[in-house]
Amino acid sequence: MQNAKDSFYMALRNRLAALNPERTMLVRGAVRPGIVVEEAEAPFAQLPGDVFVMRWLGMGVDVDLASSLVAEECEILYGTCGSQTFGGLDRGRALSAMDAEVLELLQPFNTAKVDYAVNPAAQLLTQVFWDEPVFTPCMTVRDRLSRSVKVMVYSYQEQGE
Repeated sequence: MQNAKDSFYMALRNRLAALNPERTMLVRGAVRPGIVVEEAEAPFAQLPGDVFVMRWLGMGVDVDLASSLVAEECEILYGTCGSQTFGGLDRGRALSAMDAEVLELLQPFNTAKVDYAVNPAAQLLTQVFWDEPVFTPCMTVRDRLSRSVKVMVYSYQEQGE
């Protein structure tokens, strides 16, 4: 499932870079698109604002098919305090903009599966695909608005995976 998880992340990261090149973050001295995989980074004391944080949850396998179909739930968390320019009073608009972005990042609901563990990365034979997202209600903690989106990501296991 690691190739599927990597491919899903890279597809969303590349889509975000094209959709909103200004949504970036500084990670270990490098400016990157504003999406990060929680399990691949040092632990956060608090989730960063104005970026998307991907968290992988439960996993399942259907072995009754010609090829094993693996599924894992991904939660994408994001939040904002609004901008300093407006004293945070635009935080609702900022969250709505992130809602629209995450919805656009997830479409189309598929991408090629790629093995990023080799250099150069090698495209595999199958696709990674996912369900429509399920948005949670908006949460307010002090001056921060946040939300998460859950999506089931699927992939057929290929030989050697």
